[in-house]
Amino acid sequence: MSQPPALCRLDDIPDGGATAVDASLVDGEESLILLRRGEQVHGYLNVCPHAGRRLDYAPGKFLLKNDTLICAVHGATFNQGDGLCIAGPCRGEHLRTVAVQVDEGEVRLA
Repeated sequence: MSQPPALCRLDDIPDGGATAVDASLVDGEESLILLRRGEQVHGYLNVCPHAGRRLDYAPGKFLLKNDTLICAVHGATFNQGDGLCIAGPCRGEHLRTVAVQVDEGEVRLA
């Protein structure tokens, strides 16, 4: 069975940083946020549960602070590790997780 195509290389995501990539999911083409910590990558839909807007303030550019991801539109603040909103208008809601894996230096859908 063939692997899904690579979303990007691990090295394309700065360690401690994030990037946005487009991926073909069951629901169609979606923008994903890929957050990197060392060799670990967490993937989420690039959609804030508060108003359905993208989280990046410019394509692929995210507000990151102290292991959180902040929505550029209304300031909702999410844990990078589990996507839980810990502050702002959608507190208690989660970003939608997209399972990803790192395989031989490439990030793929799991």
